[in-house]
Amino acid sequence: MIEELTRGYLRAVDQVLPGYVQGLYVVGSAALGAWQSSASDVDTVIMTSRPAAGDDLARLAKIHAELPRSPHFDGVYLEPELAHSWPTDRRAVPFVVDGEFTTDRPCGELTPVLWLTLRRYGIRVRGPAVASLGVRVDPEQLRRYNLHNLREYWQAAADGFPADLAGVAPDAILDAGTVSWFVLGPARLHYTLAHGDVISKAAAGEYLGQLFPEYADLAHRSVRWRAGEAERFTATDLITAGDSVHAVADDAWRRFGDPETARPLAG
Repeated sequence: MIEELTRGYLRAVDQVLPGYVQGLYVVGSAALGAWQSSASDVDTVIMTSRPAAGDDLARLAKIHAELPRSPHFDGVYLEPELAHSWPTDRRAVPFVVDGEFTTDRPCGELTPVLWLTLRRYGIRVRGPAVASLGVRVDPEQLRRYNLHNLREYWQAAADGFPADLAGVAPDAILDAGTVSWFVLGPARLHYTLAHGDVISKAAAGEYLGQLFPEYADLAHRSVRWRAGEAERFTATDLITAGDSVHAVADDAWRRFGDPETARPLAG
């Protein structure tokens, strides 16, 4: 499925924009050996021969609109200058998330974690070998990105769970993907802070269970759901997931953060 989707994209773009895509590298769960057909997208880094003009963008939008809707073919486009600087400033570049091609908004995919994944695990489909790309990852930038992402995205979202679920029955069934997202995501960032490496969501479930055994059952259920097993999640599970977000993030700030800016530990 992964090869079929990437090859299909290359056939389409080569026909419409010959010579435009010079490099294509698979990252994400597929590169980490944890791709699940029921839950994973195909994440890529796409290197181009030139900056995209208006006509290029229109043609790319059409190509992405005609690709299969499941799994999504996602990725970021890097013009030649950016393929040497490895930006992490979320500048506006063409990118695709959940199959939607976007050109006019900051690209949140441009992170040190993306470049770390590419450098260590990227799978070449087209272009030079990954080792010859000169991908640079600044350890301090990686540390700060993960810490602030834990606080500003994950904890900020989890803070809203009690209000969002006010009046919802504790045993009400909720979207499994949402619960699993909040259970597994923060643990991946914690692992990167602790080990300077990247792990899959499946591995993050095991890591979370080791880090905080009280969340092991929810973590293992989330991993089983991603593997296609029939798991159901309730409002109580989402509240517990929010608690795990705070536990992981506060522990990360305590261990790896700057003392003067660390958030006080919960409880």
